[in-house]
Amino acid sequence: MADSESSSDGYLLEATDLKVTFRAPGGRKLHAVDTISIGVRPRETVGLVGESGSGKSTVALTLMRAHEPEGGRIVFDGLDVTHLRERDLRPIRQKLQMVFQDPYSSLDPRMSVRRIVAEPLKAHRYGTRAQINARVDELLDQVGLPPDAAERLPAQFSGGQRQRIAIARSLALEPKALIADEPVSALDVSIQAQIINLLRDLQDRLHIAFLVIAHDLALVHQISDRIIVMYLGEAVEEGPSDDIVGRPQHPYTVALLSATPVP
Repeated sequence: MADSESSSDGYLLEATDLKVTFRAPGGRKLHAVDTISIGVRPRETVGLVGESGSGKSTVALTLMRAHEPEGGRIVFDGLDVTHLRERDLRPIRQKLQMVFQDPYSSLDPRMSVRRIVAEPLKAHRYGTRAQINARVDELLDQVGLPPDAAERLPAQFSGGQRQRIAIARSLALEPKALIADEPVSALDVSIQAQIINLLRDLQDRLHIAFLVIAHDLALVHQISDRIIVMYLGEAVEEGPSDDIVGRPQHPYTVALLSATPVP
């Protein structure tokens, strides 16, 4: 099915020379991602930063195989998943999960929170109904929601609480890695820090690897061990989080920092 050789750098999730293009009207090619390489080690948090249109969300969706790469290689947990068929991706998606930007559109408004969080458990035949219910209750507690939240609908929660529900669902199958695509950009500033602190706490307790995607360099600095800066589909700078923020080398990174509001 796939090559089982581990990365020489110890990466859990790795993309090498990843290239993604889309067809524009008239047949013109748009190069969304141009030969970018990214690696995330076990228990590490990597921030992928860039302005809107830089290609960072395309990278995230391609790593999840929602987009088919035109070139390059994607390896997860030692397996080459670059061109796996949908049925072969099923066990991979159990261990590689994603949290989306907008908690308002990522949750089915007709379903109770219990059904939403239980969906992946049922899809992967986690256990009996009692075991699934117990797991849902455990997950809601992990993300800081009260027990009675399980029987309510998404519309009864704030944006920050909805994102907690989405995070609980992504953790249901005990993933090894989590891709968070702009997880706080749709939230009020007062709530953003709470969700960032939740992600940090979850990593400390569950030892999950994170790829956090955002346009706010200062925010990513709070949570990341390393930061990769993207510009026009390319990685222009990469390094330890403190170095990128304290001693930026690329003019675009300097521009991102200068655009960060000072409290």
